[in-house]
Amino acid sequence: MNKYLLAAGATLTLGTNTAFAHITLETQEAAVGSTYKAVLRVPHGCDGKATTAVRVQIPEGVIAVKPMPKSGWTLQTKKGKFEKSYQLYGQAVSDGVKEVDWSGGNLPDEFYDEFVFRATLTADLPVGQKLYFPVVQECGDAADRWIEIPAAGQDEDALETPAPGIKLTPKK
Repeated sequence: MNKYLLAAGATLTLGTNTAFAHITLETQEAAVGSTYKAVLRVPHGCDGKATTAVRVQIPEGVIAVKPMPKSGWTLQTKKGKFEKSYQLYGQAVSDGVKEVDWSGGNLPDEFYDEFVFRATLTADLPVGQKLYFPVVQECGDAADRWIEIPAAGQDEDALETPAPGIKLTPKK
């Protein structure tokens, strides 16, 4: 009987490790029309190599992005035009941060870290759907691209390299 419990425990542990094998967001739900603190969790390097850069693409409808600097890392943002204009504190906003890049750091494979930014989720984002933040994790000359977004009706658990995402909830 004990060997069956041990096998079940090993299966559960392996399944859990697989679920955490990619970059995820700490908070997986957020209300439209609110400020969201995105905490990207980086659980490992690329095939045993240390993480040296993390780049996150900011989806349309996410504005006023402010990344948190990390000691030992260079922080850069790439700005561009939005597909449309949004309102922020009564002002029209038509461009802003489209990508956040942390680079030049050294996060060994055996350690875990978090990369943080905050942003405003515009009120016209689709409640009930998921919003994805594609991430590229660089490890020297190697990279893991966590950029897959499921097609309509596709199970995101079937994706090999899923982009981290949040479920959009109604404004409170």
